[in-house]
Order: sequence, then structure tokens, then C-alpha cells
Amino acid sequence: MSFDLVIFGGTGDLAWRKLMPALFQAFRHGSLPEGGRIIGLARDDLSDDQYRALIRERFDQVDLAKRPSAQEFDRFAALLHFVRVDLSRPADFERLAGVLRERGADTVVMYLATAPSLFTAACEQLAAAGLNTANTRLVLEKPLGHDLESNRAINRAVRAVLAENQIFRIDHYLGKPSVQNLFALRFGNALFEPLWRRDHIANIQISIAESLGVESRGAFYDNTGALRDMVQNHALQLLCAMAMEPPINSHADAIRDEKLKVLRALKRWSPESLGQHVIRGQYGPGTIAGDKVRGYREEPGVNPQTTTETFVALRAEIANWRWAGVPFYIRTGKRLAAGDARIVVNFQPTPHPIYHTPIGAVNRLVIHLQPKDGLELHLLAQGQDGRHVRLGAQALTPVHLDLDFDKRFGSGRVGAYERLLLDVIDGRLNLFVRADEQEEAWRWVEPVLHHWRHEHSAPRPYAAGTWGPSAASAMIARDGHCWSEEC
Repeated sequence: MSFDLVIFGGTGDLAWRKLMPALFQAFRHGSLPEGGRIIGLARDDLSDDQYRALIRERFDQVDLAKRPSAQEFDRFAALLHFVRVDLSRPADFERLAGVLRERGADTVVMYLATAPSLFTAACEQLAAAGLNTANTRLVLEKPLGHDLESNRAINRAVRAVLAENQIFRIDHYLGKPSVQNLFALRFGNALFEPLWRRDHIANIQISIAESLGVESRGAFYDNTGALRDMVQNHALQLLCAMAMEPPINSHADAIRDEKLKVLRALKRWSPESLGQHVIRGQYGPGTIAGDKVRGYREEPGVNPQTTTETFVALRAEIANWRWAGVPFYIRTGKRLAAGDARIVVNFQPTPHPIYHTPIGAVNRLVIHLQPKDGLELHLLAQGQDGRHVRLGAQALTPVHLDLDFDKRFGSGRVGAYERLLLDVIDGRLNLFVRADEQEEAWRWVEPVLHHWRHEHSAPRPYAAGTWGPSAASAMIARDGHCWSEEC
């Protein structure tokens, strides 16, 4: 199958940091279909050879394991081409159309690795140049809009020129092997499904913690914030994977239908719940791995008076029979104590304890997403402590089963962007987000954004290198629970 992969923003940060390394890994693994061509688009005036030289130079800045040797890059570079395109110039799109029609590939993938504000203009220009054919697939990078209305406007513009099954709204978290294993864990095994409900689960915690700050993205992040950047997409997609009903099959729409039901069942916000169950914070100066780091307001590109949040913790509930009354806690932030993404399922305590157990010890399933990829099942077992045997005490000790997927399957598994790019080329929509899912997620978070705009308090400060403001711990403690690292 021949394909053309056209990257709008082909000289930009996303292209060289994520897309090109992922495409090279697919090329190295032999999984990139033969007969392919990768075309970078930008306003720069570059020849094909100059573009190849630029990408070669940028590869020196990616992870060592993802860097090609000189010989490997020479072979990969044969796929790379460049076309100068200014989104405001119809003539440039006509020239692009000529380049694509000249070859007549079976599939043409248009990847919009640009600011979302340019999506509508790009779609209109593609249609005007006749590039919205039946063999066209369009990839939209997040964030897809700034709020519900802007998201709807983008979706309307895209659906005016392409069918829904040609639109691939990418959320790279869904491409992670660990996230895909959420579906395998739940729907490929009979062990957990009978327990996966309010009768046996006390609470579920979703944490996406980053030790990094905003780095070079200060100006972008200051107009976005943690709620838009992480909760509206990544965290809610993880919540859906944990809470959804078993789909009738593994087809894309069957899975996305069930995720949509979860989003629609999320309890809507009230003035009281907004005040009690949503915590926002902003990091100040602190220490990370023994090094002093500056606060968010001192980061390059950030407004020194900004009230943008770098941390969010919230409590959600799903109003259906399976999950009624079970709190779902979501927490994400930058400059936290560790870079760690995990989901913790805390089970109910035994209904009639007959053993002495450590305070707060319960069965717990920990799903590690990054940097570790695996599962831990925490249990209680009879220890062999001689003192307890002599005293006749029936005491239990916490133990756990640890499955490390990197050790079991090897660390060279397919990365998120590599998997998703290959799925786009093959036309598989399972790991992409449908328009109605996105709109429902925006509908749920928008009252939080509205509340923050109209309240007069600033985000709660927290020192870099901690787990965020103490109010996040107080929020969960009101329910009698604690975050996993505090228990």
C-alpha cells in the first residue's frame, strides 16, 4: 500500500521531537509500509536535501536509543521531502495538490502539527484545492480548542470537508502500551470483572505527575493550564477506560460508544462541589533531585502575574448503577515530587476482619503507566514472624505481586506515536477520539473553567518537588481516604 504522510508544521517542535523519531522507529522495525513518502510542510524555503539535513541535525537531540546511525538515516532520508506552504496562500495548496496527484498514493495522511487556531484555515484550503478526497485521512493534534465552543467550531469545519471516519483526533496517551493494557486487563481476563463495581471498590485514583516544569513551552502553557492540557483529554480518557461497560466487540465505534456513556454519566458540577472537590495549584521555587528550580512565574514566556494553574486535583462521581457513590480522584501537575503516572484501584476492606492488619491496609491494584509499565496487586498474607507465632497473634503482613511489562515483554515495544501513526496509515480508529467524546469532555470541565474565571482567589501555591498543595490531601481525606503515596 503506497501512502503519503504530509506533516503541516514539518519543521516544528512536535515534528522533530515526536513524529520523526516515531516514523524512524517504524522504519527501523520494518513496520512502516513500503512505498511511503513523508512530506514536511512549512513556510521555510527549503529544498528536499536541506530538509533532510535539518531533520538529521535534530535527531542528535532525541533519546539515544531512537537516534539512527548514519547509514540508517541515509535510508530513512530517502522518504523525506519538503514543500513550502503558507496556510494563507491558496497557490501553495495548489502546488501541494500537484505534488500529491503526480504520484497518486493509495492513502494520503494530513497531519496538522500546528496551533489549533490554524486547523479551520487548513481544512478550508485543503478542500479548495480538492485534497479532501475519499483516500484522505486527517490527524488533529491536541488541544482541540480552548473551550466547548471553539472545539465545536473546529469539529464543524473539519466535518464540512471530511467524513467522521476520515478524522483522527489524536491523544498520544491512548497509544501507550500501558494504557492499551487497561483494556486487555479488563476485557481480556475474567478475574477482575466480577469485582469491578461499587460493591467491591472503595475508590479509584488517577495520577499523572510530572517532575518537569514548563521548559520552553511557557507561553503556550500559560494560555492553557493543567485542566485543559491534561484533565480534559488524557485523564478523562483514562477514567473512561477504567469505568466503561464491556463493549460488544473491539471495533472502534463499539469502544467509543461506551466511553461516551461514561462521560455523559459524570455528575455535573454544583457551586458546592466546585468549592470542595476541585483544587488548583501553581508551583513556586523548590528542589528537584537536589537541584534548586525556579517557580512557575519566573519561567520564560510566563506572565509574572499569571493565575494559570500547574496542578489540578478533583473528585468525580459517575452516576450509574456500576459506580454510584464511588469517588474517582484525578490529580495532575508539574514540578511534583516524581515523574509518575499510575492508576490505583482501592478495594473495600473485608466485611468481617478476623486478623490483625496494619491500619489502612486494603487490597489494592496499582496500574503503572510511566515511567514503569506494569501491574502490582497488593494483598495481605500470614507472615513468618517468630514473635507473633509465640504470642499466638493472628497478624497479617502486606505483600504484593509485581508484573513488570518491560521485563516480561522487553523494553523495545512500540511507542505511542509510532503505534498511532501506523494506525492512521492503516485506517484503524480504535485509539482515536470521536467528536462527541471530545465535546462531552469539554462540557464537563467547562464549569470549572468558568468558576475559576469568576472567583477572586489565586491558585494555591506549592513548592516544586512536593506533591502539590496540602488542600489536595485534605480533599481526599474528607472521604476517609488518602493518596497512594501517603497511605
